[in-house]
Amino acid sequence: MDDVITCAGLTRRFVSPGLDPVEAVARLDLTVGAGEFVAIEGPSGSGKTTLLGLIAGLELPDEGSLVVLGHDVSRLSIAERARLRRSRIGIVLQSYGLLAALTAGENVALPLALDGVAATERMLRAAAALSRVGLAGKDGARIDELSGGERQRVAVARALVIRPALVLADEPVGSLDDDNARVVLDLLVELNASLGSAVVLVTHDPISAARAHRHLRMHDGRLSEGIH
Repeated sequence: MDDVITCAGLTRRFVSPGLDPVEAVARLDLTVGAGEFVAIEGPSGSGKTTLLGLIAGLELPDEGSLVVLGHDVSRLSIAERARLRRSRIGIVLQSYGLLAALTAGENVALPLALDGVAATERMLRAAAALSRVGLAGKDGARIDELSGGERQRVAVARALVIRPALVLADEPVGSLDDDNARVVLDLLVELNASLGSAVVLVTHDPISAARAHRHLRMHDGRLSEGIH
């Protein structure tokens, strides 16, 4: 199995005037294989979101090495990191990350538009992705017309429309009720199984974490094995 993520000694510090530096991610080692579903569970402030930001190339480490989908992230330019995200990494956020000015279909098609895919093809792919998450016919819906669960399914559709090698999900069910949370988690499991996308899920919820192949715990910027 090829690795999609390899971290060794990964460290990210934050410095505030007059205070000691805080290591949000502290000398962390992690390997995630292709097609693997890994859950990282931990309380707020444990470093989970910072770790996902590093993997996504949204910020750079202060120390250590990080290779994502064969790329040394620290050696990529800002534009190269953005290209990697929009073409090979699907991202699902607790806050949905949708643009209110765009329809559901346009939100899903956005990464394809940024990658230069022709308008007809990207809207067909967006419609197919929405259908796959149970939102067939919702292409033209405004975001404010959708429930929270539907908005998160649009976010999942946007992640899967690029046929990602890697999906990063940051507390994707944190603001949903139990029924909608179960639907979204089922979609992530199905995405992992049918497309073979590796999934890294960060969560504070042990029930969500239990859906993964491998369960890790994060505390004070460090990882340890969880209970499957």
